[in-house]
Amino acid sequence: MTKEPGSNEFISALAAGMKAKLIVEVAYGVSPSTVALAAAARQTGGRLVCILPEPVPAESKKVIKDSGLKDIVDFKTGDPSKLLPNYEKIDFSLVDCKNDEYTGLLKLIDVNPRRSVVVANNLVGEKKGLGGHVRCLNDEVVVRSMKHPIGKGMEVTMIGKSNDIEKRDWGSRESSSPPKTRENAMKKTISSNWIVKVDEKSGEEHIYRVPNFI
Repeated sequence: MTKEPGSNEFISALAAGMKAKLIVEVAYGVSPSTVALAAAARQTGGRLVCILPEPVPAESKKVIKDSGLKDIVDFKTGDPSKLLPNYEKIDFSLVDCKNDEYTGLLKLIDVNPRRSVVVANNLVGEKKGLGGHVRCLNDEVVVRSMKHPIGKGMEVTMIGKSNDIEKRDWGSRESSSPPKTRENAMKKTISSNWIVKVDEKSGEEHIYRVPNFI
């Protein structure tokens, strides 16, 4: 058992664990999550595309450079709704939902149907994320969404083949399919722990959420 990690450590481990090659972040500025995702991209041999509405400040660029991540991060400046469609089959995406336009941005993400994760962050109040609904996927692809896997205001949506999705214990979840039993649907999660396992052959890191029920 490990202690529950912070949100930035969580998304970094999640992106690295699934060996994401194309990671896209839509944000309003360079933040610790940018560094966390860049570190994951370096580990997987991938790249991070960071879409921002305004030019990157010099101090933020320096932080990325000093972290040894300059060649990993590709900053794009402009309207996110126009830039996001330029990227196809995204393995891992993170969208900052502070702005009311976030719903449209989530719908623009072209996910990798074989395996992809979409993280909606800063979902405060009544704001809703994908909720298990992703566009342009065939019947063989399963979509699972879980809100608040760590802290508050985050939703993680996993897209992939049924066998790959079911291998992970997502605890309390929203999904495109109803719960298998009424008993499971009535259980309440009061706390959770994280188990980190590393595949000895591939070196891939897996993070499992283990809920405690009453």
